Amino acid sequence: MAGPPGCCHPCATCLLCLYSCQWITAKKEKRKNLRTTKCDCSWFLFLFCVFLFTLVWLYFAIIILNDFHNFNEFIFKQRKLWLDWSLVLLIATSVLITYSAVLLVLALCLQLCGQPLKLHWLHKTLLILIALVVAAAFTGLGIKWAEEWRSASISLQATGPFLHIGIVGGMTLLAWPLASYIYHTRNTGVKVFLLLVYCAAMITLYLSPLRISSPCIMEENQLPPKPALFGHRGAPMLAPENTLMSLHKAVDCDVQVFETDVMVSADGVPFLMHDEKLTRTTNVQAVFPERAALNSTAFNWTDLQQLDAGSWFLERRPFRTVQSLSAGDRYQAAKQRIPSLEQVLEAAKQNNISIMFDLRPENHSDYQSFVNATLEVILQSDIPLQQVLWLPDGFREQVKQQAPGVQQVYGRKRLQNEKEPLLHVNLPYQDMSSEEIRQYRQDNISVNLYVVNQPWLFSVLWCSGVSSVTTNACQVLKEMKHPIWLLPSSTYLMIWIVVDCTSFLAILWAFVLLK
Repeated sequence: MAGPPGCCHPCATCLLCLYSCQWITAKKEKRKNLRTTKCDCSWFLFLFCVFLFTLVWLYFAIIILNDFHNFNEFIFKQRKLWLDWSLVLLIATSVLITYSAVLLVLALCLQLCGQPLKLHWLHKTLLILIALVVAAAFTGLGIKWAEEWRSASISLQATGPFLHIGIVGGMTLLAWPLASYIYHTRNTGVKVFLLLVYCAAMITLYLSPLRISSPCIMEENQLPPKPALFGHRGAPMLAPENTLMSLHKAVDCDVQVFETDVMVSADGVPFLMHDEKLTRTTNVQAVFPERAALNSTAFNWTDLQQLDAGSWFLERRPFRTVQSLSAGDRYQAAKQRIPSLEQVLEAAKQNNISIMFDLRPENHSDYQSFVNATLEVILQSDIPLQQVLWLPDGFREQVKQQAPGVQQVYGRKRLQNEKEPLLHVNLPYQDMSSEEIRQYRQDNISVNLYVVNQPWLFSVLWCSGVSSVTTNACQVLKEMKHPIWLLPSSTYLMIWIVVDCTSFLAILWAFVLLK
């Protein structure tokens, strides 16, 4: 197979060495008259598919970073091991995609140089392993974390226009090695098949913007107001979660609502705690080792006050932002204790911030007494009742009667025959489409979605018109003055036409030049 002009023998030899793991000069290959067989072509196709497979997984890995803190918490509860598994995920995925990308580039260069594609058995084995690992990752995602598929669907609203440009560019570059292969192969059937497949793929890509829907394709004067921020357990990237320090950091981030979790101690004192057990966010194992496995509600308030609720934050570093805390913040974090609901309500009243909470655990046999104790603290606190957002469904009617000024927030969508209209809903961000958000907005229903940490996701929900979001990253979202991108439909149409026309001309040039 004759190499095209300009492909030097040392370059061809180096490429053959890396791809085929053989130190054979290009001249010797010509003398041996080795050609790319159908089996070699099949392995190249497999390599291309593995590359695309890992590329899609990289996209998913980036998308699920928004929710990865939940995965870290899950692993800790199961294995009592704290690690930022997102770093492990990104590093492993980067290694896999880099390896397959390098092999793909080598194969394309060999094809342009007119050299045989003799993939070494070691590369073949590693590619099969990569395919199996990525397949296992997708399977695990589907079984244990199925809601992330809906997150990926939402992400396409943010990335769809840019993915279209990138894929069109990649397929356009593929025209060069494809044209080289078509002009050098003698099999007419293969030529026709490859051309038909490539042309069908390009036509589909050129027309795909007709199917791309993004709420951020709008005129700037149509952009809804920026969503309000609810601090998820306060500001957990800047302070230990569910502490007074976390509340004050949330206030500094212009958060309007402090979202938290309330439990009731054995002696009837409501306090802030998310987990059923105290092991993750306190030093209960050191202070009460024989009782560490008990539920939080089994401890009385005197015992709870003895626990350190801040040092774990500095030791385990649940977020990377912990490393950048000032010495003063570190000292303050180490001094945090479990706050009572009474203390938090007083701080919320002083800082003019609302509070929204779950009352846990809802399946407790003594749950009604938990509701009574919580209501008693709220009514005695003198906080304006409109600053209290009540989430628990249990004994909601009782709460309405005893504290009618409290805002009722529902963790469900409205029903068709709703007796009493919903004014506030609180849902996972995966559970509402852009169309539903717009409809709720038109009907004056406040929609809060959780947990939103990444700017791309915040941008999509902002463009959709959501009222507020619950976030771990209030310090990041606070600084956003505008969605990441906003395109008028006329501008997007112009970009679409320019990209597609440029791609078409580049493909024609590749086939004409290599002829």
